[in-house]
Amino acid sequence: MDSVNNPAHYGGKDNPHEAIKCIKAHLTAEEFRGFLKGNALKYLMREGKKGDGNMDIEKAAVYLEWLKNLDHRR
Repeated sequence: MDSVNNPAHYGGKDNPHEAIKCIKAHLTAEEFRGFLKGNALKYLMREGKKGDGNMDIEKAAVYLEWLKNLDHRR
């Protein structure tokens, strides 16, 4: 189980209704960029306050990687 990239509680990467996929489908490109930035910031700001700080950093890194790889033509 990969609790950072594909947590089981979201149905895994093959789930067509995975939360991130639905959110992206319902937001404009600009809104989705803001969503990714906001979530990265959220995980960095709570780092270590809800248990494993390294996991918070890893989750922030996932959102930043998605932002970095975002198709800006969408």
